[in-house]
Amino acid sequence: MTSTSILRHRRDRSATTRSACAGLAALGLLGFGSSSFAADKPPVSPDTVAPFSTDSRISATVEFGLRTLASDIEADIPQRLATIDEQVSCVHRRVLFFRVNANCDIYGYVNRSGPVSLYGRGDRVYGSVPIYGALEGQGANRFTARIHGQTEASATIEAGAHPELTKDWSVDLNFSDGFHWSEPPVMHVLGRDIQLSKYAEPRIHDQLARVRERALAAARRLDLHGKAEAAWQHAFTPVQLSDDPPMWLQLTPQSVAFAGVRASSTVLSGSLQLSGSAATVVGRAPAGVTPTPLPALGHEVSEPGSFDVILPVHVGYDVLKDKIAQAIAMLPPVAALSVRDVDVYPSAGKLVVGLRIAKGADSDPSAGRWVYLTAALQVDADGHAVRLTGLGVITNDEELSPMIDPIVAQLQSNVSADYGVAYQNLLNAANGKLTRPLKDGFRMEGHLDSAKLEKVYLPADGITIALRASGQLKLLYGM
Repeated sequence: MTSTSILRHRRDRSATTRSACAGLAALGLLGFGSSSFAADKPPVSPDTVAPFSTDSRISATVEFGLRTLASDIEADIPQRLATIDEQVSCVHRRVLFFRVNANCDIYGYVNRSGPVSLYGRGDRVYGSVPIYGALEGQGANRFTARIHGQTEASATIEAGAHPELTKDWSVDLNFSDGFHWSEPPVMHVLGRDIQLSKYAEPRIHDQLARVRERALAAARRLDLHGKAEAAWQHAFTPVQLSDDPPMWLQLTPQSVAFAGVRASSTVLSGSLQLSGSAATVVGRAPAGVTPTPLPALGHEVSEPGSFDVILPVHVGYDVLKDKIAQAIAMLPPVAALSVRDVDVYPSAGKLVVGLRIAKGADSDPSAGRWVYLTAALQVDADGHAVRLTGLGVITNDEELSPMIDPIVAQLQSNVSADYGVAYQNLLNAANGKLTRPLKDGFRMEGHLDSAKLEKVYLPADGITIALRASGQLKLLYGM
């Protein structure tokens, strides 16, 4: 063989070898051991999940039935409001050349003729009580004994009060009161009208002053301090939000502010705002926080703020593995290769998707080579779905590009995990648990009606989506 023939033979053998290797790589027969590309595998590195805690506010509202309060005030109002016994000059007449002045005795009474009625409007409480007066006039000596007159009249005493809570937790009622006669009491004697209101009204005003004192005493007997202290203690008790998964709410109030008085036609209520932290604990019930003493009242607020709590929703990595496998199965086969297995795990804040790719005809269940992708997560809080985004291929293997590129496109556009059912179940469970009876005549009423994304974590066991749920949480006493 000549030297030229030897060179030509070597070139042909080299070309044949390169062509064979390329063909084997395309068919997935080159280097498909399970340990191949192990150095490209990102390490498992889950996130550390921070405590699910946030600043929050709850309302403590003490309600009193106005009918009960009216009965309490009425018990201190006597049936007889005034007794009248006066001597007045009732006759001024000229007889012949003489001017005759005669006195009359005015006597009678003013009684309460009906029950006390209380009703509320806005931040004021209004009350009324009907009264009835009967008065008579009689000449005071034998010359005027035939002089006689009588009258009767009714009136409505009306009072309005603006209840305020002082720093020492006592209730002040800033009264404004008055009354008006339906028909002023007037006695007719010998053609003269004697206005009797000026004899009755001073005694009625004296009695009104006593009524104000008694109403203030009745309001202070409501013991808002004791009830606020009980509400404060109740707020520290852990509340179970969900049975499956077990989830608990631990409130830790730190301050209290007066949030005003509200009144309706039947109820008087005073509200407090308790501010502090709300922590959500997943798993066993927390040990609880030792209640602190009720602090002094802070600055008054117009109304209690909204209640916030973090609700964590869990999406297991197995759910994503199934979604990824289903999406890949929808792709047409490429170069006789197939994805034998899928792995999903966290690594330094990213989601790693591992794909074990093998020759379709290979019957060995462990055959194939792992290829790794990394992805970020996009959470649609309104649509209650989590999607893969920003997928990148760690393994740089041009031979697998015909298969990997369509997979990346498929996963980025068609893989999403819906957590809406889990979120709604958790929200419903929390709303059911937040409304319940408490001790000492208290009850809790809560409702969460909206949620927005707080943060996403990638711990070892799945995706944790922390949602900030907002609504109202009240501790109620009374009606």
